[in-house]
This record gives sequence, C-alpha cells and structure tokens, in this order.
Amino acid sequence: MTSELPQTPKDAARQLAGKMIAKGYKPEGLFEYQDKDGQPMFWRIRAKHPQTRDKWIRPMFWNGSEYVVGEPAPREVGKPLYRLPELANAPADARIIVVEGEPKVDALLKLGLIATTSGSCSSADAADWSPLKGRQCTIWPDHDDAGRKYADAVAGRLDALGCDVSILDVSKLGLPDKGDVVDWLRQHPHSTADDVLSLPTLSRKPAASDSPLIELVCAADVECRPVSWLWPGWLARGKLHILAGAPSTGKTTIALALAAVVTRGGRWPDGKYSPPGNVLLWSGEDSAADTLVPRLKAAGADLERVLIVLGVRIGKDDRAFDPATDMLALKHEAEKLGGIALLIADPVVSAVTGDSHKNTEVRRALQPLVNLAEHIGAAVLGITHFSKGTAGREPLERVTGSIAFGALARIVMVTAKQPLEDGEGVKRLLARAKSNIGPDSGGFGYDLEQTTIQTAHGDMEASAVKWGDALKGSARELLDVAEATEAEGNSESRDAADWLREFLAKASAPANEVKRAASESGFSWRTIQRAMRKAGVESIRTGFQQPALWSLKGHSRATVAPVAPSSESGANGATGADEGDDLEVFEL
Repeated sequence: MTSELPQTPKDAARQLAGKMIAKGYKPEGLFEYQDKDGQPMFWRIRAKHPQTRDKWIRPMFWNGSEYVVGEPAPREVGKPLYRLPELANAPADARIIVVEGEPKVDALLKLGLIATTSGSCSSADAADWSPLKGRQCTIWPDHDDAGRKYADAVAGRLDALGCDVSILDVSKLGLPDKGDVVDWLRQHPHSTADDVLSLPTLSRKPAASDSPLIELVCAADVECRPVSWLWPGWLARGKLHILAGAPSTGKTTIALALAAVVTRGGRWPDGKYSPPGNVLLWSGEDSAADTLVPRLKAAGADLERVLIVLGVRIGKDDRAFDPATDMLALKHEAEKLGGIALLIADPVVSAVTGDSHKNTEVRRALQPLVNLAEHIGAAVLGITHFSKGTAGREPLERVTGSIAFGALARIVMVTAKQPLEDGEGVKRLLARAKSNIGPDSGGFGYDLEQTTIQTAHGDMEASAVKWGDALKGSARELLDVAEATEAEGNSESRDAADWLREFLAKASAPANEVKRAASESGFSWRTIQRAMRKAGVESIRTGFQQPALWSLKGHSRATVAPVAPSSESGANGATGADEGDDLEVFEL
C-alpha cells in the first residue's frame, strides 16, 4: 500500500488472504494484539475452509509503509499475550482464564470474564507470561492431546511466575473430541461467569500414561522465520555453539569478552553492534572472585547484567551445581530473571554424566542444554578443548570427546596460536570451523593482554582480549598455517639448542660473543634466548660491569670458548690474545 491509498487493517487482511479466500476459505476473524496501553502491535488473520475444516492462520503487521504478512521484530522478553490492556487493568483478585486461540478469549470476555491466550497450541514457550505473575489462573484446554500439551506447557510457565494455577477437567464437560470453550458455551447459552468459574478442575499430579503421545505439526502451519542473531554469523539465539582450541589460547577469556559486549550493547570484533542483554555463566574450572569477574571487568562488562551460577541449595544443604542434573532448576531461574541473551558453559563436557566419547550419551546429555537455549531464546556457548595429537586433522575432528559435541552445535569456533615471524611472542586467531545456519569460514586475529583493574583490595591484573584484523579462509587453512609456523618455530628452537650445546661444549663464552657467533650461523638472538633452557645453558654475571657468561650447566666456567672469526678480529681470528691462549676469568 502507499500513503496515497490508506487501508484499514480489515481491508489489508482481506487482501493478504485473497488467495485463500479464492480457494474457498471463509474469514473467521481479525484479532488485534496490543501493548498494555492499547496501541496495536500486530494482527492475526484466521480463516477456515467450510468443507475440509482446514484452518489458515497468519500474523500481519504494519512495517511503516504497508501491511505485510508476519510479525514485527521479536521482543527480547517474548511475544505479547492477547488482550494485554484487559490484563493490565484487571483487579488483583480476578481469576484469569487462559485458553487456546483468540476467538475463545473474546467469547469469555462477553461473559465479563478476564481471559487471554498466547495463540496456537504450540505458542506457549515463545510468549511473555510475565503480565500474569502472581495471579490466579485457570487453564481451559481444548479436548484433545494438543490441548493437554498446551495446558501443561502454560502451567509450567505460570508455576515459575508464582501463579495459583488450576486446569479445567474437560473430560467432565460433555464436549466432543476437539471440543473447546466455544462449543461448551454453545451447549450452555445461558451460562454466567460464575458457572464457568465453578467448572471442575484436575488434580495437578501428573497422570500416568501407558504410551507416549507423538506431537505432529503440519508443515503448512509452520511460520517461516529468519535466524535471530545475537552476533550475525557467529552467535544465534536459541542455538548451541562450541568454542574449542588448544590450551593457553584464551578460550575462557574470549567467552568473557563476548559476554561483555552483550551486557553493554557494544561492538563485536567486526564492528556490528550487539543488542544489550543479560548473561548467565557457569564455570567448573575458574573462580568467580579471582578470575571470572576480574576478566569481565577488564573487558568492560556491565556486571549488573551477569549472573554466575555458584551452587545449588536444597533446604539447608548446599552443593555444587551439576548441569547434567540441575538444568530444570536453571531453566526456572532463567525464566524469572528474563532477558538472557547469552549462556556460557565452561566446560561444556560437564553437562555429560555418561561417557563423553560415546555419541548417543553425549547427544542425550546435551539435549536439555539445547532445549534451554530454545526455551529462553539465548545463545549457548560451550567451551571445550582440542584432543592431544590431532594437529593437521579437520577442526571438527579435533574437538575432544565424541563427534556429537561438534555435530549437535549449530556453530563451532576454534582457536589457535602461532609464533610471530620475528620470534617476539605469539599471535592468536579465532576461526569459524562449522556453521549450519550461515557462513562457515573466516575469523579474527586477537591477542591477550594484561589490564590493571581496580578492586576493593587494590589494583590487580586481569587478562583481556585485544581484537585484531579479520581473517579469510577456512578454519582448516588458518589452523594449518598457524601450526605449520609453530612447528617450524619448534624445529628452529631445537636446532638452536643443538648449536648452543655444540658451541659451549668445550668452554664458556660471554653473551655478546654467543650473540655474534649465532648471527653468523643464521640464528636470531631471540631464538637463541628461547633455546637456552632447552640446551641446558645458564647465564652468570662474573663481576661488576662484566658481560654475562654463558655456559652449560655443570661445566667449569674458568675458561672462555674460542671466538669464531669475524671481520672485526684479526686475520688469525684473535681478539687481543694470542691464538689458542685462554682468557682468565675471575668470579665474585
């Protein structure tokens, strides 16, 4: 539509449903979802075919220039409930009826009752139920398996909000199969609000079942929606991610740096902004006081938005948090907190109670973590290691334990380090080894630096990430280059150690002579310095303003090694003493 040709929501809905109406579907209603102040957020179009009884249900919203099929950008807290203004203005002691579908809500409102819904039978987990916190609520399910599932899902969410929850026993209402609120009111046209509030309710004890109920959904009823990215291409809401790498590559520090970006709504390494959110963190390896919080402070995190799992209290007893058994309790706490955008599990293997090398056991153990991610709409980042002796293999094959860790995660990130070309330290890289939902290559360089932070006990040092340039190439290519350089550096160090042992085998030598001879043999001074320990060399000061003397440990330091010829020495290689003479050394 254009600004010159305005449409009413009803006209827009008929236009958007035009193809279905042409196929014989009859419009049943247009239901407006509002915020608590009564402002429209979106609408839901409902139509049904009179012969097949098939339903066609689609959301619609105003995108600023026209009405389109779909919903506006998802809210951090979840989708709104239907009839929010009525809920906001309801008396504190009013009982709220929760049903499945908007027409049933409107039918109960006509009786003077307060009612609401999250939408279809599969919508409970995606809704924001917080407006019902602490309320008296009665759930009226449809008389079928899908209705019972919806009632159980809603009851769980309301229990977590401290509601007084009851569920109507629809088996005692004389309803046909799939019968609902509208059917009952049709059978009892003179019913009042009190009659509805007097209907029998179920015991909240779970009923035993002899066989499982399989939940099926028609693909035509599934609304397509894009991935909800926290960091586009790298961290997705509702998905499991793995961050793996060799020791000392700073995996935990990276995770905390990402957490800091989330808490302050900062910039990711590629310059994109993060929406602000809360972070949930458990670590089985690092202390909150001396490691996790200092690193968060060094990264600039908003500490008010970070919740660290310390333990579990049962009555008067405390014990360590066990992600393998305490996930349901964590889910309830996350729901009460709300706004969780990132959950960090370090190490993720702690979520597995069985054999972490068995595919089926790992998949079974990680599924609750995956379900939690979907339920609270958070990106879950699990940290783990590379297996030893796997250099040169595909990055996913190097993740420690079962291949299920990498297979179940939608995105796998890996870290590596390599010596710098001049031998002065190392550089590190973060690469994307796998992605089922976006690009699966590229990465970023980074370094770890010590930052001074202020605490109640004075200044202290903490590690922080300093991001570098974007990198191109697959994770395999980037890791191969890093490890080839590292292996080359290790080989050079071994060669330098052998040279040192040979050079100092007969006698000690001043450090400046070792440096000159090493240079002539093609070794950098930094390489020689790194090889000292491997070669078993010690450096000793022999007197005031005297050069350091290098010698093999356990060897006499009373003589100096003969100096190799140089352009600065005489033709016979002497340096001030006759060829073959020893220089006397005095020790303090």
